[in-house]
Amino acid sequence: MTTIHRTNPETLKQWLASGEAVLVDVREPAEHRAEAIGHARNLPLSEVTIDEAHLPEHRHKKLVIHCKSGKRSMMACEKLKSENAPFDVWNLEGGIEAWKAANLPVVSSDKKTLPLDRQVQLTIGLSVLIFALLGYFVNPALSLGAAFFGAGLTNAGLTGWCGLAKLMAKMPWNQ
Repeated sequence: MTTIHRTNPETLKQWLASGEAVLVDVREPAEHRAEAIGHARNLPLSEVTIDEAHLPEHRHKKLVIHCKSGKRSMMACEKLKSENAPFDVWNLEGGIEAWKAANLPVVSSDKKTLPLDRQVQLTIGLSVLIFALLGYFVNPALSLGAAFFGAGLTNAGLTGWCGLAKLMAKMPWNQ
């Protein structure tokens, strides 16, 4: 049975230096490319599974999972636990933000991309604004477009599933 452990940046740094741990970053590829902890392997949350083809080699090593702040990495740990993974997992508390707060090094890219959540917020915000203006100035029926995006945002808040985020994650600039 899988046990979920928690670790902090200083301990993880020691484990990585001594080769005791394998680090998996469950953020989206664009987030990982923009800024990453050295030696971290990118495996987006949607692809996390106990299937050995997906997970990096971690026999006889601690499998540590991280994200931006610790929420997605805990979801990945819970997912592995629900699949009855035959190994324990460690969650980096606070994610890469805690790593940076501890003044530990990150690998940064010069090419900056907006994080996926901000891309979704921008898309929904602009769409609601455009449809509201079209509904006011062109045809009141076009206001339904704003309602569509509002309903999608409400669904995402209630269920944790956002179709637009899934779609945008597949866009070329997020690969």
